[in-house]
Amino acid sequence: MNLRLVIRALGVLLLCEAAAMLPAVLISRGYGEDTVPALLLSILVTAVAGILLCLPQVKDKVIRYKEGFAIVTFGWLLVSLAGALPFLFAGVLPSFVDAFFETVSGFTTTGATVIPDVESVPYSLLFWRSFTHWLGGMGILVLALAVLPALGMGTFQILKAESPGPVSAKLTPRVSSTAKILYSIYLVITVAQILLLRAGGMPWFDSVVNSFATLGTGGYAIKNVSIGAYNNLYFEIVITVFMLLAGVNFSLYYLAVRKRSLSDFFHDTEFRLYIGIIAAYILIITLNIYGNNYSSLAESLRHASFQVASIITTTGFTTTDFNLWPDLSRALLLTLMFIGACAGSTGGGMKVIRIYLLMQYIRREVNSLIHPRAVKAIKVNNIPLQESVLTNVLGFTVLYFIIFIIAGLLLLTQKYDMITAFSAVAATLSNIGPGLGLVGPSTTCAGLTAFSKIVLSFCMILGRLEIYTVVALLLPQTWKR
Repeated sequence: MNLRLVIRALGVLLLCEAAAMLPAVLISRGYGEDTVPALLLSILVTAVAGILLCLPQVKDKVIRYKEGFAIVTFGWLLVSLAGALPFLFAGVLPSFVDAFFETVSGFTTTGATVIPDVESVPYSLLFWRSFTHWLGGMGILVLALAVLPALGMGTFQILKAESPGPVSAKLTPRVSSTAKILYSIYLVITVAQILLLRAGGMPWFDSVVNSFATLGTGGYAIKNVSIGAYNNLYFEIVITVFMLLAGVNFSLYYLAVRKRSLSDFFHDTEFRLYIGIIAAYILIITLNIYGNNYSSLAESLRHASFQVASIITTTGFTTTDFNLWPDLSRALLLTLMFIGACAGSTGGGMKVIRIYLLMQYIRREVNSLIHPRAVKAIKVNNIPLQESVLTNVLGFTVLYFIIFIIAGLLLLTQKYDMITAFSAVAATLSNIGPGLGLVGPSTTCAGLTAFSKIVLSFCMILGRLEIYTVVALLLPQTWKR
């Protein structure tokens, strides 16, 4: 492995993060807060660390698989460590573990928080907290891809290691152009949501930070009871629509703009299944909570739609405490935690395309029992899929549930009940945020032990990087030249 190249790329990443902290300084000054020194010190420390890491001279600037895995994994750890500094220096969070957990949750767009009273946090830190969602949603590494080519570094392997889903590809021949296209689409959709929320009467600051959390599918709310605090149907409809938009593969938006047609959406296998799952779950949960939790069918549909959209896109916003819903509805929401959004979106989870491929694989194996000599390829969008992709999906699924079980057992050693332990792991491994039991939508993770927070922090990173990237670094051959 070319360690000098990895170190230099990490330095560039830290410099990008230092620049990303500057808007929070402006927010602090604008609201007359006393957090400016803490933010400036955080920027200084992060920038100096970035400059020091950029000092090594690199001859071979080609980023291969090994370097890509290392840059992505250590990059997420580094930005989380540096991003925790504002919370520590400002005294908002008392311990490094809490600050690290909060920042990891932000950058991985999980949205689980350890702040009991979020409304007491200064505006500048609320902004930085939500901005980590927006940066992490599209991938802070994708942002760096636009910078690294200027330093003569090839970057496609970073894109492959960073992109969510079983298959990743460039939209254009140049990776830097792909990064710029993705962030341009991301920015346009974010601005559209901000303007729509503001048009409905939401304050400018709330509109901005809630849009960051929506498009990043992070779910960091600035109210103690999340979006339910507004009790505004218009806000809920806008946020629901944009959560669902954020859960769609961004490549489809690129194709729609390029072709000036929405046909690719309706021909995309994953998108159709994504919409079908959402419609089915909303219908079943609406009927289940109608009469049990809400006397009105319209109110049942309102809350079911918002919660289903929030969970499948792994955003984590809430308008009600679904921990009080019937067992069937809670069980359905738990399955949505595993399914997640589409590949190539800002959402987490296993991804809809993987669920589809698993279903098709099972169907093919059952058919092979009846027709042993039949050879049938599994197709996506009418294109035969390579067997290597299926192998990748099967391996990912096995690893996913092995980690789920191990992490759940580790939390059980902290004397939590089974629902709390395993739903907390599901919520962090799928980058959702709220779980069930003691980590439900009406509570925070502040009461968890330090050990639990560390375990869940690494679950967030594993989930965001889709396991393989991190596991590859643990193999001895990765570190050989």
